[in-house]
Amino acid sequence: MHEIALFVEDDAHERVVGALVRRVAEEQGVRVSINWRSTRGGHGRVAREFKQYLRGLERSDGSVASMVVVATDANCKRRSQRSKEINVDAPVPIVQAIPDPHVERWLLLDGAAFKEVFGAGCRAPDRKCRRDRYKELLVQAIHAAGTHPLLGGIEYAEDIVNKMDLARASRADPSLDQFLRDLRAGLSQLARSPLSKGI
Repeated sequence: MHEIALFVEDDAHERVVGALVRRVAEEQGVRVSINWRSTRGGHGRVAREFKQYLRGLERSDGSVASMVVVATDANCKRRSQRSKEINVDAPVPIVQAIPDPHVERWLLLDGAAFKEVFGAGCRAPDRKCRRDRYKELLVQAIHAAGTHPLLGGIEYAEDIVNKMDLARASRADPSLDQFLRDLRAGLSQLARSPLSKGI
C-alpha cells in the first residue's frame, strides 16, 4: 500500500480532497493510505508544515510517503500565485489541490450527483470571490433539497464526491480539472513504482 501525506487547511479540504484521492486511487487500482499531516489553521499553517515536512525528508532514513498532496484554497488570488507559494522540489511526487476560489464550490458542480445524494439537484455556481460564499451556497442548496445539515453540509462531501461525474465536474471548473489530472498522473507513477515503506 502506498502512503500519501496529505496537507490540508481545514476540515472541508480533508473531506473533499481526501474523498477525491481515495476515489481516483480506487479507480486506478492503486492501494493507498492517507497520512493526515495538517487539518487546521488555514493556508499559512499548511505552507509552514509542508515546508517543515520537506526539510525533514532531507534528513530521513528513506522511509517516506510515496506522494504528497497539498490542498489550499486560492482565496481570491490567482491559482498560479498560490501554486508558486507551495511549489518546491521534493524527493517524492507533489500534487497540488488549489480550489479556485474555495473547495465548497467543487461540491456544487454536478447537479445530478447532488440530486442522487439529496433527492434534488443544484445549479453549478458562478465563480466569484467572497469569503464564505460557497459555504453559504452549499448550505442553501442542501436546505432547498429538504435536508438540514449539522456541519455546514461538508459532512456530505464523500457522498457527493462518490456520485460525481468527474469528467463533467472537471469541465465546469479548471482548478478541479488541474488537480484531477495531476493526481491521476501521480497515482500512475505510483502504480509503476515499488511500494513505500511509510513514515
